[in-house]
Amino acid sequence: MDLSLAAAASSSFNLLFLNAHKFSLFQCNPNFSLKSKPLPAKSLFWRQNHQVRVRALNDDGFVLEDVPHLTDFLPHLPSYPNPLHHSQAYAIVKQTFVGPEDAVAENIVVRKDSPRGVYFMPDEVRACIVTCGGLCPGINTVIREIVCGLNYMYGVDDVLGIMGGYRGFYSKNTINLTPKVVNDIHKRGGTFLCTSRGGQDTNKIVDNIQDRRINQVYIIGGDGTHRGAALIYKEVEKRGLQVAVAGIPKTIDNDIAVIDKSFGFDTAVEEAQRAINAAHVEVESVENGVGIVKLMGRYSGFIAMFATLASRDVDCCLIPESPFYLEGPGGLFEFIEQRIKENGHMIIVIAEGAGQDYIAQAMQAADERDASGNRLLLDVGPWLSQKVKDHFTKVKKMEINMKYIVFGFRRKKRINNVLGICLFSGNERLC
Repeated sequence: MDLSLAAAASSSFNLLFLNAHKFSLFQCNPNFSLKSKPLPAKSLFWRQNHQVRVRALNDDGFVLEDVPHLTDFLPHLPSYPNPLHHSQAYAIVKQTFVGPEDAVAENIVVRKDSPRGVYFMPDEVRACIVTCGGLCPGINTVIREIVCGLNYMYGVDDVLGIMGGYRGFYSKNTINLTPKVVNDIHKRGGTFLCTSRGGQDTNKIVDNIQDRRINQVYIIGGDGTHRGAALIYKEVEKRGLQVAVAGIPKTIDNDIAVIDKSFGFDTAVEEAQRAINAAHVEVESVENGVGIVKLMGRYSGFIAMFATLASRDVDCCLIPESPFYLEGPGGLFEFIEQRIKENGHMIIVIAEGAGQDYIAQAMQAADERDASGNRLLLDVGPWLSQKVKDHFTKVKKMEINMKYIVFGFRRKKRINNVLGICLFSGNERLC
């Protein structure tokens, strides 16, 4: 790759002249911010035919490298506006796209004299594992891997299991966890250590950690659990204890921004197909069939969206991140009528957290919370089913056959390591 460099020495910075078209940031200082030092934003045509002048500060030590782009090979290639801007699904959602001034860190270099975190000698480690909140496929697998990883990879043989969630630190017995004890727990459902929600006393928990000389705490849980973990960490830091607190996100909703996929998510999407398939069979067998399938997803629609993409039988997917409206041009009622006229039936998949503002206004419901501090959701499925039915039977004078199917991991029975589903069709319940 041809790079022509010309250095202009200065007391504060060097100037790099790159015969470049596009750039990738392959080395940067952790304190460097692109927002504070923006790169020049020029058109693709301009960048193709001109040398680009980039400011590189000595203290920050970053380098920009030319990378290929399609316009390098097709110089007269026209550009077009992003079609998502005009999509009905994105009409009322703020969406951010990558801009020409953005750069991507390719190699992150950690200097040998940079600050280090807490580290332990294996023979001095006493670790503990606790599970809190609702159940999720794969919890026992995570427990097993922590125990086996500490033992086989690091030589740690002192691992405690805290029974019954956070309150187990001071109200329950603990068990010693070894690879032999956890050998086959991944074949079981639920959590080997049992669980509970809310009501914990942070000071008592840290007292117990200190009394037992625990220096590594592994906490498996969801939103409420990690709020508790943050409080434990603050109390540990306040007391000056050499204790590492590690949070392991447990959520089938896959709504953790900094990880690619949370455990249990794949199982949830796979099992959701059963509910969608059942709904499709139902509505395809009747005239003007409308099937509504409610899936999990309190604040995010990952399960609903991935299940929709996997199914290919779904006509409409409603998720918490994308507000929707019922009446008027471009509304849900108009879309349902259009699909029924085209296909004779349709399937709607809705995440349990979608449309909560609509229901709250209609029912004048108060904002209530569960023991973990999560907002108690109103039941969007029956509300939407009734709204659709009323609109078409009373307003449009059009006969439709409504089929409402519920699929959920949180309130349904468990069979082995796969949670069962309950199907509601009309007045019948199939479990």
